[in-house]
Amino acid sequence: MATDMDRPSRPLPLLVLLPGMDGTGMMFTPFIEALHHRLDTKVVRYPEALTSYPDCLAFAREQLPLGRPFLLLGESFSGPIAIAVAAEQPQGLAGLVLCSTFARNPRPGLAWMAPILSALPPKRLPLALLRRLLLSRQPSGPLLALVRAMLPQVPIATLKARLLAVMAIDHTPLLEQVQVPILALVAAHDRLIPKAAVDWIRAHRSDLDIVTLKGPHWLLQTRPEACVQAIQAFIERNQTTSASTRP
Repeated sequence: MATDMDRPSRPLPLLVLLPGMDGTGMMFTPFIEALHHRLDTKVVRYPEALTSYPDCLAFAREQLPLGRPFLLLGESFSGPIAIAVAAEQPQGLAGLVLCSTFARNPRPGLAWMAPILSALPPKRLPLALLRRLLLSRQPSGPLLALVRAMLPQVPIATLKARLLAVMAIDHTPLLEQVQVPILALVAAHDRLIPKAAVDWIRAHRSDLDIVTLKGPHWLLQTRPEACVQAIQAFIERNQTTSASTRP
């Protein structure tokens, strides 16, 4: 009879990263550096012309790896995209990670503002506002430099259109179609996405694995090591569970 020592170790999945509203993938840099090559990664970068959820979903679908297991991570804006991809049950998908994100408009009480937002002229977002909403009170110099480098890469019209898409999205019905384990990384001090957003997901997925970390909305940027540890533990738990259920 074969023993655990005789069985080959299971390969670690590729980590496919779906970016936040900027779509550039640049803000994954601190997280990827914290991985120290413990996991291979693939960063999906949305072209600036893609602003609707259906268009971003179609683009993300084409970036999925073939012939190897992978873990899908959707950050913030990309949470609904990651849910939609996982609901399609693509071959090789081993798990879903939702980071500081939502399945439906996280602030439905503000949906009435959509027509006003559509009429507003595009204006550059002040860095001070971004720091308050997305970062801690004293972000590191390298992180601020990364934000300053990212902002000019994204037209304000693109950001506005994606924000309008968030206000109309609701992928709640797709949650029950996801057949892989789901991990939610939640920021304890998120000023952008309220706790009600993850509570809503848990109400429709009682098996949701939740890890709450001290930090702002940009968890992968400000708590990269803690996020890496949470994801590694998630992979190990589910590989162990999967092995224990095999005959």
